Amino acid sequence: MDSSNFSSLLNSLKKPAPEPSFSAPIKPDPTSVFRFLSYYFDRPSRTANFVYQGIDNLIFTEKIYFATKPDRPNDLFNPLNDPELSQLLDQAMFLAFILIGTSYYKAHPTKHIRLDRPLDDFQARFFSTVFQEGLSQYAFENHLTRQNLATFHATPSFQNKPPVAYRGHGILALQSGGKDSLLVAELLNEKNIPFTPWYISSDPNLSHPTVIDHLNDSFSRQKASVIYRQIDLPHLKQSGGLNGHVPVTFIVESLALIQAILNHQNIVLTSIGREGEEPHAMVGDLPVNHQWSKTWQAEQLMTEYIARYLSPDLHLGSPIRHFSELKVADLFVQKCWQKYGYSFSSCNEANYKQNNHNYVLKWCGHCAKCANSYLLFCPFIPPQYLQSLFGDRDLFLDPNLTPIFKGLLGVGGEMKPFECVGSTEELRSAYHHRMTTPPIPLPPDPNNKTSTPRYWQPVYANLPFRVPETNFNYQNESANQVFFRHFFDQYKTTEEPSKNTPLTPQQVQSHQRADRVIEMIERRKELNQLRRSSRHKQRNF
Repeated sequence: MDSSNFSSLLNSLKKPAPEPSFSAPIKPDPTSVFRFLSYYFDRPSRTANFVYQGIDNLIFTEKIYFATKPDRPNDLFNPLNDPELSQLLDQAMFLAFILIGTSYYKAHPTKHIRLDRPLDDFQARFFSTVFQEGLSQYAFENHLTRQNLATFHATPSFQNKPPVAYRGHGILALQSGGKDSLLVAELLNEKNIPFTPWYISSDPNLSHPTVIDHLNDSFSRQKASVIYRQIDLPHLKQSGGLNGHVPVTFIVESLALIQAILNHQNIVLTSIGREGEEPHAMVGDLPVNHQWSKTWQAEQLMTEYIARYLSPDLHLGSPIRHFSELKVADLFVQKCWQKYGYSFSSCNEANYKQNNHNYVLKWCGHCAKCANSYLLFCPFIPPQYLQSLFGDRDLFLDPNLTPIFKGLLGVGGEMKPFECVGSTEELRSAYHHRMTTPPIPLPPDPNNKTSTPRYWQPVYANLPFRVPETNFNYQNESANQVFFRHFFDQYKTTEEPSKNTPLTPQQVQSHQRADRVIEMIERRKELNQLRRSSRHKQRNF
């Protein structure tokens, strides 16, 4: 990140935050403790177990069933017991262990956690940031403040093992069947770059969108690699606790890192643009993002963690991070619509809920994701084609969607929906640039041979409220990792990664930037605490 972007981030973190709109947050027992008990990986079955204990002593066990290697399904991981490879897997398992813990911690939140493994300073600050920033939507919806959320503490003078050299090679590409991941797959295909499509299923039968089984047929008949995540739903229901959104992108990325190591691959490709950057609200000094773990700030911290504790030869990131959502939509229409236009979907309601059988992807036509996609695509797709995804309906005419469109477009005080959606400015730009279509000739009237030619002109309707104008330029690019910014043009399919060497000046700068990001987050908390204290004293006076 350059200095100007860091200055912008610093300024945003220093902005005073409004007070919470609620009155009485939940106050858990100050002595209650959430415990991270154990994790274990069974090599023959490729199964990982993660075990936790809630404040009511209820034990949660999550199991992950990883996929076999696409090219050698019978291979045993690390048959020679290479200590560096074992350390790499263990560090990846530990990262997943802490991140998955948010799914069970949220049932009964507490400030206090117990972890029978020492943390160094960066780790403690990293995990504290994840549990506070990554649970911001959950905190907002459950009337919690930052003071209710967990803080991890470093063990004095402890320093973790250094990262290891890793000589894996190959690409694991996360897939969902949405526009972003399909676009990344198509861009890889354009350059004949081999990759393994990868998907997490919540179904023991490994149901998944069949569209992702046919992404790289140009050079391979390989189907998608699918794993099963068995969340401990019975015990979560038994706990009778709170529910809410967790930093699921970080959880998915941590599991993808494990899968890549098992496959002996060194690159994990996500498909994330700028959709998670704009906060939806504030809770005191806590910005509320639907998915903080999708933000550029979060990606920098995650990649720094990987370089410090796993291996600098292991890369995770998005090759479309620097694109706006409108740019992604434009590229999708250019490169993917003909192939995937009627088999993709970005609708969570219709496809991605727990235990859904989502072999064929659909659109519900009534949710914020559908409304967001309708806005993003309307500048690039004639109305008759886009509307065919939604039962030939013009969503702008649906009165039930009017409040959602107001929230997306920042009109009338409606809150932006808690979904991964475009920024207010780019969605306003999309609306004002929605496509007009030339008139389409209709068949002549057989009963009137002298009638004049008839035409039908498909149009997008006007929303029943004024949408502010904007000068948003969707072609402008934002920050991305150097490794991924020109990934499709610079990736070498035959080049083996270099051995781990002493840190380069660029790596040293990356370490320093990550430290500054966390320091800014902590400084923001301190400043807002001082502001609240000052206001309290003034009221008392």
